[in-house]
Amino acid sequence: MDTAIREEVRIWAGPVALEGVLELPSACNGVVVFSHGSGSGRNSPRNNYVAGELRRHALGTLLLDLLTREEERIQENRFDIALLATRLDAACDWLHARPDTASQHLGLFGASTGAAAALQVAAMRGSDISAVVSRGGRPDLAGARALGAVTAPTLLIVGSRDQMVLSLNREALAAMHGECDLVEVPGATHLFEEPGTLEQVASLACGWFARHCRTLLPGQMGARQGAPGSPRR
Repeated sequence: MDTAIREEVRIWAGPVALEGVLELPSACNGVVVFSHGSGSGRNSPRNNYVAGELRRHALGTLLLDLLTREEERIQENRFDIALLATRLDAACDWLHARPDTASQHLGLFGASTGAAAALQVAAMRGSDISAVVSRGGRPDLAGARALGAVTAPTLLIVGSRDQMVLSLNREALAAMHGECDLVEVPGATHLFEEPGTLEQVASLACGWFARHCRTLLPGQMGARQGAPGSPRR
């Protein structure tokens, strides 16, 4: 899929400017915003790989640093879910304010602690978020109230060998009331470094967003409403 736009951007979140990269395919069917985990940012090789696969499936991507370089030096900021969620929320507002992305459906892809921020934003924004995918995430850090308020279809992807995180994701799944599914990637640990495991993550994410986050033209909405859903468990 050809990239029509690749733009290095600055997004203001209150007094702070966040650095990011927006890429939109020529035929864009939704935009996925990446919510990176602690100590990670727009240059994350894993998230960049997933983003590239999403663009091959006609989905735009926004990768950005939710913390400034100065903020990254303070360990506590990396686990400040409320702060990360506020920054992610500002990025969603920014996309809605751009003429070329204003009408696009939004998806959120969260990794590690970034998944908790993504779920908090999904809870706050309601139907404005079309889908959420978590890779090795910590959805438990979003809090029970936020988990119960998420209405966007959510896919939790966890490595089968990442036992602690797998257990936390199972508990989060039970706390969510909307459409939600948990997929274990066989043989994968927390960072999905094993051969072929990150490719499985990308494939699962592409399928989920393609189903739930596709921006359709007028007259096509019936096709969206009739799309099959994914089982909750």
